[in-house]
Amino acid sequence: MKLQWLTICFLLISLRAFAQEPSVSKVTESEALSRYAQLALSSPDYRVTAGDIYTLEYAAGTVPVIYKIVVDTSYRIKVSNLGVINATGKSYQQLKSEVEAIVTNNYPLSGVQLVLTEPASFRVRISGEVQNSREIATWALARLSGLLGAENLTSYSSLRDVSVTSLNGQTRAYDLFKAQRFGDMSQDPYVRPGDVITVNRITRVVSVTGEVERPGEYQLLPGESLRELVDYYASGLSPIADPSRIELVRQVGSAVDSGDKIYLTRDAINSGYPLQHLDTIRVPSIAELIPVMFVEGAVRVTEEGDELTTATRLTIRFNAGENYASLVQRNQAWFSAISDTKNAYLIRGAERIPLNLNPMLYDSSYRSQYLVEHNDTLIIPFRQYFVTVSGAVYSPGRFPYIPDRSWDYYIGLAGGFLPERNTREKVDIVDLAGKKLTKKDIITPETNITARANSGLYYFNQYGPVITTVLSVVSTFITVTLLITQ
Repeated sequence: MKLQWLTICFLLISLRAFAQEPSVSKVTESEALSRYAQLALSSPDYRVTAGDIYTLEYAAGTVPVIYKIVVDTSYRIKVSNLGVINATGKSYQQLKSEVEAIVTNNYPLSGVQLVLTEPASFRVRISGEVQNSREIATWALARLSGLLGAENLTSYSSLRDVSVTSLNGQTRAYDLFKAQRFGDMSQDPYVRPGDVITVNRITRVVSVTGEVERPGEYQLLPGESLRELVDYYASGLSPIADPSRIELVRQVGSAVDSGDKIYLTRDAINSGYPLQHLDTIRVPSIAELIPVMFVEGAVRVTEEGDELTTATRLTIRFNAGENYASLVQRNQAWFSAISDTKNAYLIRGAERIPLNLNPMLYDSSYRSQYLVEHNDTLIIPFRQYFVTVSGAVYSPGRFPYIPDRSWDYYIGLAGGFLPERNTREKVDIVDLAGKKLTKKDIITPETNITARANSGLYYFNQYGPVITTVLSVVSTFITVTLLITQ
């Protein structure tokens, strides 16, 4: 009864591995047992395992017989009262054939059938370079790799050297890389009851990046070199690889924290250059030899983005003989409304060359007289707009245009209204076309905003003393004249 309970528990837990299956909470115990029994029945690899429960059915004359067979650790199976079979190492199909043959010999036309109804569950132990040594519940169709998930391994676990010791004391080593990469299932065996799995520690891990068909990190076996890394593990160089400039960074034993950089050629591959633990290999591309030029200024950071920055510097690769017109035409996404493409210029060495990009952008047949050269720098200035503020403000002048700002923003830039000259914030707003705008209208580039000098008291204060002085002089003159005439 205890064995049956363990079997049921294991089968229910293991069903989680089938992503397409219903969740365990929706699967009954009988359904779980039935599904695993079906997997075992459909697999020619299923081996008879201690804990299996088989059902034998046949007709002894006119009497139907239903006989349950439970396999114990002796693997000696009693077939009703008709015989005994040693099932050690036999597959289910082999056992089925032998059992049914015994019954048929004793009861011809008995309609005999042997069916596996409950596959066994058992435990294996994992140890060595793992997170924790422990026992894992499994069953006879579980492979070695299935028990060595990421939750069990460490960063030092070797998949190239995994030992399995069986109950009879025999130990065999397996290379799971060969199973995973090449499908060599002899290197990924089914586990058996009582197996002890020992994960050994890695000896060398190296990585390869760049222009190889299978970049990645690989655990090398003793004696394997750069040749095996590139040709065997990484499946060779890509068509655009440049093996004349291979870079090796060696961390182990380096005198500097950044590691020693060693430059290699194809000869190093052919001769089997030795590799050390944690070496990093990079195979560059021939595309890296293509000349570059630079674009700076009012260009987009990305093709999708609208953000612009004066610090933008794009590094552009080009093909020899390319014309600036074709370069600009295929990169129209660089430019926006504030890119001053008319006044662009080219810096080539100590020379500054004006370059109007507008005909290049809008005329597909246009060809520039300039070809792109290595280390050219194309400068795209920002097109700057202004708004003019005048009148009764503290600091009249021209101020940089900022989209979506209202009239009072620019008045603020000019220091605000002069209260003694302007009352009730009276302004006149006229756009570039001469159209008069209201305060609610959108301010456009090159708009003129005039703060009205509309305070009568201001003018009185300005000219009052003069008028008073004049009146005083006139009054004095009249008074003197009258005194003389009398």
